[in-house]
Amino acid sequence: MSTPKAMALALLLMFSSSVGAQQPAPAIEAFTSHGAKIGVRVFHPSLDSDKPRSALVLFHGGGWNEGEAGWMDAIATQYADLGMVAISVDYRLSRDGITPFDAVADARNAIRWVRREAARLGIDPNKVAALGTSAGAHLAASAAIFDEPWGSDISSVPNALVLRSPAVSVATSTWFQKLSGGVSQAAALSPVLHVRAGLPPMILLQGEEDNVTPASGARQFCQRMQARGNTCELKVYPGVGHLFTRNLASQEFPNYDAIDKGVSKDASDAGIAFLRERGFIVDADAP
Repeated sequence: MSTPKAMALALLLMFSSSVGAQQPAPAIEAFTSHGAKIGVRVFHPSLDSDKPRSALVLFHGGGWNEGEAGWMDAIATQYADLGMVAISVDYRLSRDGITPFDAVADARNAIRWVRREAARLGIDPNKVAALGTSAGAHLAASAAIFDEPWGSDISSVPNALVLRSPAVSVATSTWFQKLSGGVSQAAALSPVLHVRAGLPPMILLQGEEDNVTPASGARQFCQRMQARGNTCELKVYPGVGHLFTRNLASQEFPNYDAIDKGVSKDASDAGIAFLRERGFIVDADAP
C-alpha cells in the first residue's frame, strides 16, 4: 500500500510540469462544520489584482478514510499560477464514528465558507469551482447535488466542477456501504442516483480500465446529466486505470510511478480548458 507521503509526491510529479519551480506556502485557515474544525490551505496567485478572482475548492482522494489537503498542493499551485484562488480542504475522514455523510457536510460547508469569506479572500462568490479526485470527486459532486434539510442562505453548489477518476456511482460498492452504514445509506449518497435538472457544468476525466471507480459509472452519470439538460463532458482514456495508472493489476493502491504522465497531463489540460471556456481562468493580458 502506498504511503501518504508517496502519494503526495506522486501528485506533485504528475503536475510539476505545469507549476513554477517555487511553490508558495499556503495560508492555513479553518472553518467550523457541525462543531468540527476543518482546516483549509489557501493558495493565492502571485500577482495582485484589483478585480475579484475565481476560486477553486479542492478535495483530495483516499477512499474517504485517508488523505490530507496537502495532497492537492501541486494542483492548487497550478491553478493559483493560472490566476485562481485555490483552496484545498481537510475534510473529516471516515473513522471513529465519522462517515462519508460528515465529509459531504464538510464539502458543502467549505463551499459556503469560501463564499462567506469571498470579499476578504478577493474572490467572486459567483465563480467558485470545485475539483476532486476519486473520493474527493464524490464530495465535489455531492456538494452540488445534495443539500442539508435545514438549508442555508449561502449556496453550497459549486459553479462548475472538474472530477478526476470520480466516485459518482457508489451504491453497490461494498466499501462505501461499510463506511456509510449500509445499502440504503450508500444509495442515498450515490450521485448518479440523484441527478436532477439545474446542476452546474461538469467535466469527468476517467480511465477506461479503472476498476476502483469504473468508467461505466462515469458514463451513466454523464448520460443522466445530459438527459436532464445539464452540461456534462466526459473524457475516457483507453488503457489506463484509476488515477490514470498503467499498472492495471493493482489499482486500489496503485504504484504511482506507473501513472501515465501523458494521459495525466492531457486530463489536467482538459480540466483547465473546461474552466477557461467558462471564464474561471482569464489570461493576464485580457481586458
